Amino acid sequence: MTDLNASERGAVTGTGVQSRPRAALPALCATQITSWGIVYYAFPVLNPQITSATGWPAGLTAAAFSAALLVSAVAGIRVGRIIDRHGPRAVMTTGSVVGVLSILIVALAPNLPVFIAGWLLAGLAMAGTFYQPAFAALTRWWAPDHVRALTIVTLAGGLASTVFAPLTAALAEHLSWRATYVVLALILAAVTVPAHAVALKAPWPEPSTSTPLHTIGRKDQVARTRPFWMLAATLTLSAFTVSAAVIALVPLMTERGYTSAEAAWALGLGGAGQTLGRTLYATLARHTSPTTRTTTLVALGALTTAALAVTPGPYGLLVALSVAAGTVRGNLTLLQATAITDRWGTTHYGRLSGLLAAPTTTAAAIAPFAGAVVAAPLGGYPQLFIALAVMSAAACMTGFKTTP
Repeated sequence: MTDLNASERGAVTGTGVQSRPRAALPALCATQITSWGIVYYAFPVLNPQITSATGWPAGLTAAAFSAALLVSAVAGIRVGRIIDRHGPRAVMTTGSVVGVLSILIVALAPNLPVFIAGWLLAGLAMAGTFYQPAFAALTRWWAPDHVRALTIVTLAGGLASTVFAPLTAALAEHLSWRATYVVLALILAAVTVPAHAVALKAPWPEPSTSTPLHTIGRKDQVARTRPFWMLAATLTLSAFTVSAAVIALVPLMTERGYTSAEAAWALGLGGAGQTLGRTLYATLARHTSPTTRTTTLVALGALTTAALAVTPGPYGLLVALSVAAGTVRGNLTLLQATAITDRWGTTHYGRLSGLLAAPTTTAAAIAPFAGAVVAAPLGGYPQLFIALAVMSAAACMTGFKTTP
């Protein structure tokens, strides 16, 4: 971890321009694509093959994946504190190493308990390598121009499913699911470990002193306010619907008679939609208030989820809807990344964003398992998507109460 002395701290206060590491932004773009693509998006593609080959119940394998996200939610609070104090290099490098080990454990698991243990370890890797630590790094290094940096890294991250969902499906056509995960673990090691270790070495600046729309000085005061918890409720409900819909898209389409490869391509092209959506966020942010864009984007999430529920085909239309849903998801990612700074500034970004991310990541953790469990009692995946659309509409209602 970076340990700055007083003179170094004084040299990099304010905007932090002097301390911006040139290689950090391109490195984080590459590592977000790779980490998300392998640790997250490979699972929904491989899970049908995993359950078929092992006989393990689909609900339990989905529960293992959900448990990883739950571990990530809890660990993310501590990760945010560490990054606020010391910077991202040690956390993200360690997270990369843990990610490689966890995927290898999943790949070589001889039984379901070891498989679950591998995913629990993967949860620690998620906390240390996914968007949250990357956002904390870019928000501090690039403030007050952090929206541009966040947009760039999420534009890249949005390609994770576009690259790795089809790649995983292609590997799985020629290899077992275990061998596929081993290959993916090697890619993860080659890309993320050296990138985080080498590119994140810049001095860690003091937080920007720029004033947001509304400022409450202390992080514990902010965390106890009604707008903070209304914001957390809105993003939590939205995260549940988004996570459940992403993981359930493949079974939704296979239930309608499409092949696994066709479903994987639809999921992957939804990632391209995320990239498209993120190019629009800066313009949206310039012309709307934080509350207006929160409610608008969550409402659009409800509409696209409902559209997927009631549209059985043709395939091209389903792909178009997946792209539209991805466009909304891309904006929602940046919405969460900027929600704290839009309302309360950057001073305690790591800590406050960790607190905000804990319930949203927990919801995302529960969603894949919950979706798999309730789809059958509801009557199938189209009915599940209708229920998710209703939940997203409820999130839109709470979004009106997020103004400080």
